[in-house]
Amino acid sequence: MNIVIVYSHPSQNSYTYQVLEQLKKALLQKAWSVEVSDLYAMNFKSDMTEEEYAREAFAKVDLPVAHDVLEEHKKIQRADCIIFLYPVWWSDCPAKLKGWFDRVLTVGFAYKPSDNVPGMKTIKYGVALCTAGYTSAFLNEIGIAQSMENVMLNDRFGKRFEHKEMIILGGTLDLESVRHQHADQIRELIDKIEVVSARL
Repeated sequence: MNIVIVYSHPSQNSYTYQVLEQLKKALLQKAWSVEVSDLYAMNFKSDMTEEEYAREAFAKVDLPVAHDVLEEHKKIQRADCIIFLYPVWWSDCPAKLKGWFDRVLTVGFAYKPSDNVPGMKTIKYGVALCTAGYTSAFLNEIGIAQSMENVMLNDRFGKRFEHKEMIILGGTLDLESVRHQHADQIRELIDKIEVVSARL
């Protein structure tokens, strides 16, 4: 089982980083291959260049794809499961992760397949795993959870994943009261990945 974690948080002192470490440990205990794209550590460039915009806007697949984007394409093509791990900021992912989607899901690769560009394979399992200050119940009550899920799963993930879901590790404003619940959610995620692994 080849798993790619696309991780987006600037601080190793964050709870999101603690989740990353828990997740990596649990995945590696299964003897699965785990590769992490730590977008801040990589200094991943989130802004499109003018040439990248021209390539996307006018489907000019003959224009070159940036080296850092090609490296992410290689990781995607190796993956059976991709986990996007990030904090919820203003009802969405951090700008750096949004930029990852803008730049990495390129024309000819992630959409509008082309004879000149090897297309993105369909990934078995995609997970948006996010930490949030407010509780999941509150985010559902005010409609933010549904909005985030719609954008992430229906647009960014789209048909690029066979199975997809969003898991919100909510309530971090009162962290000690939700740690055990989050640990259970992470264990449940590992169990789901194991089911997918058994089908490969």
